Amino acid sequence: MSQLKLCVVLLIFFAACSSCGTSGGPSRAESKPQGDASVASVQVVRVKSQRLSVKVRLPGELQPYEAVAIYPKVTGFVDWIGVDRGSHVRSGELMIRLVAPELTAQRAEAQAKLQTAEAQELEMEAKLAADQSTYQRLKSAASTPGVVAGNDLELAQQSVEADRARVQSTHKSVDAAKQALLSVTEIESYLHVKAPFDGVITERNVHPGSLVASSGGSGVVVPMVRIETPSHLRLVVPIPEGYIAGIPTGQRVEFTVQAYPDQIFNAPVARIAESVEAKTRTMPVELDVRNAPGRLTAGMFAEVLWPMQRPKPTLFVPTSAVARTTERIFVVRIRDGKAEWVDVRTGATANNLVEVFANLKEGDEVALRGTDELRPDTPVRAHE
Repeated sequence: MSQLKLCVVLLIFFAACSSCGTSGGPSRAESKPQGDASVASVQVVRVKSQRLSVKVRLPGELQPYEAVAIYPKVTGFVDWIGVDRGSHVRSGELMIRLVAPELTAQRAEAQAKLQTAEAQELEMEAKLAADQSTYQRLKSAASTPGVVAGNDLELAQQSVEADRARVQSTHKSVDAAKQALLSVTEIESYLHVKAPFDGVITERNVHPGSLVASSGGSGVVVPMVRIETPSHLRLVVPIPEGYIAGIPTGQRVEFTVQAYPDQIFNAPVARIAESVEAKTRTMPVELDVRNAPGRLTAGMFAEVLWPMQRPKPTLFVPTSAVARTTERIFVVRIRDGKAEWVDVRTGATANNLVEVFANLKEGDEVALRGTDELRPDTPVRAHE
């Protein structure tokens, strides 16, 4: 029985020795699986290159295509007003009639000065004609020696020249009087306030008997009425600085308003400011809205489905591939079996893909889940 126990102990000893190397560590065949188990397995995706074409929602405001506040050009009283808020007017239609008694007096004075200047002109022309006739007779008689004294002929000639100068002066006086009368007449025409274009009255601030005044005159300077065009509107959209590349001029853009939530409107891009506002970092862009049915009104806020495009293809990765820390934004590129951090700048997002600008190229493999736990130069085993 003791010999049997001794045999069992020897068998166990030889089995243990055969499982160990000369150094007493694990054999080379067993160390290889342990080394493979220590390499991280990372799921990767490839960087895509495609042209960005998405729609972003931006706020906009409807404004009238034409809008003007009508101020008085002369000081006077409102004698009659034929429009009110909501009135539709045609171009050239009389809206307000003012009265200003001092303008009537100024026009009468200007007419009197014109008549006086014209009378003086006729008198000077008649005197010139008479003096020219006398001079011609004396000149004809002076051809016979001794009939006319030479001094008399010279005096007659000087009188004719003086008459010509007076006639020219009276001509200028008549022209000045005509211009003065025309000026008063034009100012008097300001008493009849007419519509500058087809539109609707959106504001009225005066009534018959109200005193209105031009700038610098007496009275309170306020717009008498305000007129806008309801059939033609501007949809002003402030485009953020990052979206201004490739603005589609002439392309029709869709938008909605709260008053008609179930309806989608559209209008073409008509005007681009070509300048970014310093305070808001946006560029105003106008859409030309034809509002023939009259459902839309100026002042409405709209939600614009703005088509964001790039002039050339850009690179995209899944949004989960972008890692963000307090110091940097990066993706983990897998190259030659090792991890590598690549700093990126992100752009627009489309269909769970984010636009990236970095030292990357199409087809590069990046970790599907970007994280700072995957340190640079870490050996990894990538699989798509």
